[in-house]
Order: sequence, then C-alpha cells, then structure tokens
Amino acid sequence: MTADLAATAVARVSRRLIPFLFLLYILNFLDRVNVGFAALEMNKDLGFGPAVYGFGAGVFFLGYCLFEVPSNLVLYRVGARRWIARIMVSWGLAASAMILVHTAWSFYVLRFTLGVAEAGFFPGIIFYLTYWYPARERARAYAWFLAAIPISGVIGGPVSGALLGLDGVLGMQGWQWLFLLEGIPSVIVGLLVLVWLPDRPRDARWLPAAERDWLEATLLAERVHHSAGHGVSLRKALGNPVVWSLGIIYFLLIVGLYGFALWLPQLIKATGEFTNLEVGVITTIPYAVAAVGMVLVGRRSDRTGERYLHLAFPAVVGAAGFIMVARIGSTGPLLAALTLTAFGVLAWLGPFWALPTAFLKEQAAAGGIALINSVGAVGGFVGPYLLGAVKQRTGSFTWGLLTLAGFLVAAVVIVLWLRRAGSVMRTEPAEPA
Repeated sequence: MTADLAATAVARVSRRLIPFLFLLYILNFLDRVNVGFAALEMNKDLGFGPAVYGFGAGVFFLGYCLFEVPSNLVLYRVGARRWIARIMVSWGLAASAMILVHTAWSFYVLRFTLGVAEAGFFPGIIFYLTYWYPARERARAYAWFLAAIPISGVIGGPVSGALLGLDGVLGMQGWQWLFLLEGIPSVIVGLLVLVWLPDRPRDARWLPAAERDWLEATLLAERVHHSAGHGVSLRKALGNPVVWSLGIIYFLLIVGLYGFALWLPQLIKATGEFTNLEVGVITTIPYAVAAVGMVLVGRRSDRTGERYLHLAFPAVVGAAGFIMVARIGSTGPLLAALTLTAFGVLAWLGPFWALPTAFLKEQAAAGGIALINSVGAVGGFVGPYLLGAVKQRTGSFTWGLLTLAGFLVAAVVIVLWLRRAGSVMRTEPAEPA
C-alpha cells in the first residue's frame, strides 16, 4: 500500500511540476546560448573575431559564478516561488537588452550582466526539487528537467535561424530581433511562477492529503537521518572536500558542455554548405538524440542506484565525439560525430546532480549546490573562450576540440577515483512502481 501511495505521489508531483520547470529551463538555456546563433551575423556586422566572441560568450559565467551562492541562500530564506520569479524577470530583461551591443566592451558588459541576472536559477531548481522528491527518485527527475537543455536546442535552433531572417525589419538587424523576441517570454513566464509553483508539498492544494502527508513525512525522515548521521551543515558543506571534488568534476564537464553548445552553430556553418536557417534546423538532430539519452541514463541510474559509472560513461563518449569532430572533414560523418558529442556532454547531468543532493540537506544543500555550480560556471567561461582563442591563433577548431576532449577525460579520472574511495553515499535503487 505504501509503495502504491509513493508511486502515485511522485507521479502526481512529476506531472504538475516537471513540465513547467522544463519550460523555465528551456527559456533559461535558450537566452544563455542564443548568442551562438546571433554570432552567425553579429560577428560580421560588428567586426568581432573568434577571440572576442569566445570571451564575450564565456564572460556570462563569471557574473553567474560571483552571485550563485548568495542568490541560492536568499532563495532558501524567501522561498523558491518568489525568488525564481525575480530571477526570470531579471534575466529576460537583460537578455532583451543584448540588442544594444555595438562594441566588444558593450558585448562583454551585457553578457556579464545577463550572468548576474541568471545567478541562482539552476541551483535553485535543483535545490527546490529536493523538497519534492525522495533521494532515490531524483536522477530521473533531474534528467527530465535537464532534458530541457537539448530540447531548447531542438526548439531554439530553427526559431533562431528564422529570426535571423528578420534582418532589416523596422531598421533592426536579425540578431537584434533574435535577442529581443527570445528574451520577452522569460519575463512573461517569470510572472506565472508566482501563480504556479508552491514552495513545498504542504502548500500544494492539488496534492491529496494522504500523498502530501507521505511526501512531507518521507522527506522529513531523510533530513532527520542525515542530520543525525552523515548530513553536512552549511559551514561544513562549503569546506567539504567532497563538495569541492564534485565542483572540480563539474567544472571539467561544463568546459566541454558550453564549449560545444556556444560554438555548435559555427561548427556547422564552417562547413560552408548551409544557410542560417538550415544551420538552425540541423542543430536539432544532436540535441534531440541527447534529450533521449539523458532520460534513459537518468532512469537507469535510479533503477540501479549507481551514479558514478552513469556519469563517467557519457563523458567518455563525449571525449570520443570531440576527437571525431576534430578529425572528420565530410559533412555527414561530422553531423554524426556532433550528435555523439551532444549525448556525451549532456547525458551525465542527471546522475551527477543526484550525488550532492544525497548528502546535503536544507541550507547546506542550498549553499553546497550553489558552490558546486559556481565552480562549474567557471568552466562555462573557459570552454567557449578556449575554443575561440585557439581558433583565432590557429585558424582551425582542431586543437581546441582535442583540448575539450582532454577536460572530459580528466573528469572521468576524478569520478572513478571518487567511486573507488566511496566518498559519496550510494543511493538505494527506487522501489518498483
């Protein structure tokens, strides 16, 4: 009976929350990486070389990194509903303001500002879901939520390519229309957060009393267990070597993810065979495959209770993909290699975020998750900048792509070391529904 109640409660929560959070993250990721599509025309219009673009694309993450931990601690105090709404409205306005870019410095400042505005959103959602899912159910929940990353590519690619075609309408460039029309929805949906998201199960009127009570009791029991045993306080979380190890792993993996995401349109365009609209359509292929892969890897990780190998395997695939992209010249095999890379740089996300939330609770979770994400955010600067700088110096993507592969291999080495050391608790497999 308890198993049926648990399955029903988790399923109801998933139906109510995950589609909406999925939409929020699509908007978030799209506003973060649409500069990759804008660059197809913006760089030429404003005279930006690969190094300028790479630095501007990556400097977003420095602003993001600086304000991550403070933002997530505020979320813990004021509640997810109000703070996530504030973040969305702020980043929507900042994303739309990208139409004002006219020099390299204005590009850097506006991207940095967008990073500050977005700070706290992603770790805030990861933390928010700990109030709704028992630990054994989280990899799947995170995988469904994080599948918004590749789906934003599936949706955003064709839309961005089409918006570039508005060049000259009302005296604005196509890339300006792209920033404006992709920023406004975040403001509108941010206001809907105030209506749709309850802070905790006890605030959810749409949950039957029995399911609400079961969720509250189960999650409270987990918090008590960790507080009495191996739970970690906020102060200890911020100085915990395991938290920092996970931060370093996340940094290495994020170098690959954003090096890929922010340069993908230009990697395809560099073949010289496609229009901007065709580039947008073609980018849907790698992202669609990655979305399916993310969900399957997250589901299997929860079923087995194993996190490390489900994290390491995609990273190895991603490294192989980068090497193949660097070595392949013809278009068909290149698209296959990009698809393999997309799976590799994304499918590890669900199992990864199930690790820190297994031993960090409450305020420690808010601070620890934000710290890990902050360290990783530096990788979001390094990846795009590194690829741009190497392209500027050598005239080719080859050595930059091989370097990104090296970052993923380094992450795998640390993951396997943590697995052997047993530094993070193993989550029990989910009960069969």
